[in-house]
Amino acid sequence: MRKFLTPLALLLASVAPAHAQTIDGAVEGDAILKDFTFGTGEKLPELKIHYTTLGTPQRDAKGNVTNAVMILHGTGGTGKQFFQPQFANELFGPGQVLDTRKYYVILPDNIGHGGSSKPSDGMRMKFPHYDYDDMVGAQYRMLTEALGVKTLKLILGTSMGCMHAFVWGETHPGFAQRLAPFACQPVEIAGENRMWRTLSIDAIKADPLWKDGDYTDPPSAGLRTAASLTMIAGANPYALQAQYPTRIAAEKYKDEAFARTFGRNDANDTIYQLDSSRNYNPWPNLEKIAVPVLWINSADDFINPPGYSYPQDGVRRMPRARYILIPASAETKGHGTHTWAKFWKDDLAKLMAE
Repeated sequence: MRKFLTPLALLLASVAPAHAQTIDGAVEGDAILKDFTFGTGEKLPELKIHYTTLGTPQRDAKGNVTNAVMILHGTGGTGKQFFQPQFANELFGPGQVLDTRKYYVILPDNIGHGGSSKPSDGMRMKFPHYDYDDMVGAQYRMLTEALGVKTLKLILGTSMGCMHAFVWGETHPGFAQRLAPFACQPVEIAGENRMWRTLSIDAIKADPLWKDGDYTDPPSAGLRTAASLTMIAGANPYALQAQYPTRIAAEKYKDEAFARTFGRNDANDTIYQLDSSRNYNPWPNLEKIAVPVLWINSADDFINPPGYSYPQDGVRRMPRARYILIPASAETKGHGTHTWAKFWKDDLAKLMAE
């Protein structure tokens, strides 16, 4: 039986995950991708993609891995965020939907995140300006070149990973036999979504300590604003009202939550992470996605609020897609509902049975 350590508290279930936990049987590695060319034309002689795996690869007579699943994290996260009990304890254990005795689970840190190549490694703002297409391209090379994986049983993605799942479905049709995009829309990042991201970027760049990215002391005022916007963007207002119904209680919790997370991220890394969605837009080519799709959003999600017609219109254009909107309640987790498997694990089991 696996043992999962008690997690650090999450920041209002926001897009910024808690620090990584540990899990028995996890194996870490680095894929070194030679001569990586970005969509901007910028190049790196070596791009490192760090990853963690659970379970054992099974191979057919030709040596091809047949039981691989890839799970993709959100903005500011890492693959290890999925070790948190609300995810791992619901999915990876014996008899559960992604039982690691059956599946080979791959958890990459995407470009600009975690143990993978990122601006804070030394290049700062001279680091190539990656986007989601570059991140998916790096994932593809990691799978095929480093891990020998040519097909996936599933891509499950949360938030940014949700958007990556849509890009995968169009860029490499059929590579993944199923897609489970949670907490996103398959449309250009615009409107309020783009605004809160650029407000965060603008705040960091406006801080006198930022110095065009060549800071010696962290631009704390800018990072504070970015962290504050992230807290609001990731929160469930219903839960917060229920749990902290007085001004004193709300402000006390706000201060505690902020203290747990402020200063955790590098300023340049944050800028790149928030801006990498700038040209995401799978909407024109949704018809290319013919595999089964389980697309789930939550009604308390500030970043992807209910009421848009995109889900209804999009599902009609993907022949095997199903859309679920989780109702808002005091139990849901805002944008972070995507990582609480109790809300959607039964639907994931149905997808895996297709």
